[in-house]
Amino acid sequence: MTFADIRSKADSVWREFAESPRPRVLVGAGTCGKAAGASEVIDAIKEHFDGRGSQADIFEVGCLGLCYAEPMIEVSAPGTARILYGNVTPENVCDILDAHLKDGATSANALAVMDADAADGVPAFSELPMMTGQVRIVTRNCGLVDPENIFHYIARGGYSGLAKALEMTPEDVIDLVKKSGLRGRGGAGFPTGVKWEFCRRAPGDRKYMICNADEGDPGAFMDRAVLESDPHSVLEGMAIAARAIGASHGYIYARAEYPLAIERLEKAIVQAGELSLLGDDILGGGFSFHLKLKKGAGAFVCGEETSLLASIEGKRGMPRSRPPFPAQKGLYGQPTNINNVETLANVGAIVANGAEWFAQYGTENSRGTKTFALAGRIERTGLVEVPLGTTLSEIVYEIGGGIPEGKAFKAVQTGGPSGGCLPASMLESMVDYETLARAGAIMGSGGMVVMDENTCMVEIARYFINFTQAESCGKCVPCRLGTKQMLNILERIISGRGAPEDMAALEDIAAAVKAGSLCGLGQTAPNPVLTTLRYFGEEYEAHIFEKRCPAGACRELLSYSIDKAACICCSKCARECPAGCITGKAGKAPSKVTEKDKAAGKVGVPFEIDNAKCVKCGACIDVCPVGAVSMG
Repeated sequence: MTFADIRSKADSVWREFAESPRPRVLVGAGTCGKAAGASEVIDAIKEHFDGRGSQADIFEVGCLGLCYAEPMIEVSAPGTARILYGNVTPENVCDILDAHLKDGATSANALAVMDADAADGVPAFSELPMMTGQVRIVTRNCGLVDPENIFHYIARGGYSGLAKALEMTPEDVIDLVKKSGLRGRGGAGFPTGVKWEFCRRAPGDRKYMICNADEGDPGAFMDRAVLESDPHSVLEGMAIAARAIGASHGYIYARAEYPLAIERLEKAIVQAGELSLLGDDILGGGFSFHLKLKKGAGAFVCGEETSLLASIEGKRGMPRSRPPFPAQKGLYGQPTNINNVETLANVGAIVANGAEWFAQYGTENSRGTKTFALAGRIERTGLVEVPLGTTLSEIVYEIGGGIPEGKAFKAVQTGGPSGGCLPASMLESMVDYETLARAGAIMGSGGMVVMDENTCMVEIARYFINFTQAESCGKCVPCRLGTKQMLNILERIISGRGAPEDMAALEDIAAAVKAGSLCGLGQTAPNPVLTTLRYFGEEYEAHIFEKRCPAGACRELLSYSIDKAACICCSKCARECPAGCITGKAGKAPSKVTEKDKAAGKVGVPFEIDNAKCVKCGACIDVCPVGAVSMG
C-alpha cells in the first residue's frame, strides 16, 4: 500500500468522524481529565443516550491543555457548532447535552466555539485567554483526535513528514533539521541536527534510535500529555530520526508510572506496523525500523542518557563518564541517538512543512516553540506551548491568569529540580536557553511552577534538594555526599537552628557538587539552592538571624497567639486543638458581660495558647469566627 492509499483511507475515516449524522461527544480523557472525573462523565454520557434510546459517537481524546477546566467535553451535531464545555460532572452533563442537542443552546459551562468565530457570548477557542499567545506545533493534535486511531493522525498531515523523508537522502534530512534550528527539548538544548550528524558519521555495526520518555520532574507533565494525546507524532519523529542516522532498531524508554501513555503507545506501535509505517521496508522505500517499548522503574537518574542506556541493557541505572558519548558508543556499545518526546514530536511537522516554517517562531538562537507544564499557585493550570522568547510575565499573567486570591507573585521555578527559582524582578525576561542559563536556571524539559507570597523559598530549596538527594544513584561522591550535606544545612535553617556561616557553606558545597558530579543530576542539583540564595538571600537571613520565616510557612519558626481583647470566649479553638495547648473558659466575653451574666457564672476567660505544646497545625486560625488568632 502506498502512502497515497493510506492517506485516502485516512481521509475517509476522518470524514466519518467529523461529518457523522449522529451527535458527537469528545471527552478529554488524558490522565488529568480522568483524575478530575472524566471516566464518570463518560459513563453518564452513555447512560444519557441509552436512556433516550438514541445513538451518539463518543470518543476519548487527549489533553487540550486547559487542565484547570477539566473534565471537558466537546459536543457537536449536524446543524450545531462544536462547543467546548468545562468543569463537566456526571450531575450536569445531561443538562449540557440536552441544551446543546435539543435546543441549540449553550449552558453556563460553555468555554469556547471550536470551529467558528465567537457566538452567543462564547469565545472562539483561539480567543480564550489561555490560548492567546500560544502556537501549537507539538500539541497540534492534542485533544482534537482519537489518539488510538492512526487514521485521525494521518488525516491531519501525520506521517507525511516520514513519506517525504524517505524520498530524501539522510544527509538532506539532517541538513533540514539543522536549518530549522531545533534544539533538544529535554533540557540541555543541544542542536538536534548536529546530534544526528554525529551519530550518522559514527562507525558501527548497528545503530539505535531512542526516545527518552522518562519524565520525572515534580510538576512536569508535558511528555505524558503528548504521549497520551498524540503518540504517533513521536513515532513519526523517531522513524525520521532513525532514517537520518541509519538506525534499524529503536526503543521508547517510558516510566511505568505512565500507564495510559504506555497503553496508547503500545497500540500506536502496532497500528503503525500494520500500515508499514514501522517495521521492514517502510512504505516500500527500502528502510526498516523496528521499535520496542521499555518500561522504566521510575528512577529520576534514568532520565540521564547513559543511565537510561544502562537500564535498557538490564543493568542498574547509573551514569558513566563521557566521552565516549552515546552517539559514538551507546546502547550495547553501538552508536546511539537519544532525543526526548517533545523534540521528536516536532520532527514530523518540520520535515513536512520545511525548516523556514519552523524557524519563523522563537529567537535567533532558540527557534520554534516550547511546551510548559504550568502548575502551582496560578489561576489557569495546564499545558501551554509558546514561541521561545515569550516572556515569563506573558506566560504567568496573560496565559496563566496570574496568582489566585489576589496574592503577590513571588517566584517561578523553571526546569524542575535541576532548574532555578526566578523572582518577580525577572518577570520580563525572555524564556529561551541563553536567558535562563544567565539567570542561573535552565529550560529543562518544561516544568514551570509558580509560587506566591506564602511560599518559603528556603523550604522550596530544601524540597528540591531532598528530591535530588533521594534520587541520586550514589555513584559519585560529590553528588552522594554533597546533596546530603546541603539538605542537612537547609533542614537546620528551616527549623530555627541555622548558623551565620550556613549560607557561605551552602555556596561552597554547591560549587563542589556542580564541578565534581559525574552526570547532569548532580551538576544541576544545586541550582535551586544557588538561585534562592542569589535572589532571596534576605529570607535565609531572616531564618538564620531572626529565627523567623517571612512567608509563615516553616512550622518550627511559627508562634500563635490570641488577642484577648478580640476573643469572644467561644472555645472553638480549644475544642479543635489536637495538642490540647489552648486554655480558657467558655462563656461571654468580658467586654460583653452583664451583672446577670456574672451572677449566673457565664463569664468567659479569654483563651491563650501554650506555644511550647503547640504543633503549629493552624486549626485555631481556621475555626476562630472573629479572627482573634494570629500567627507570627
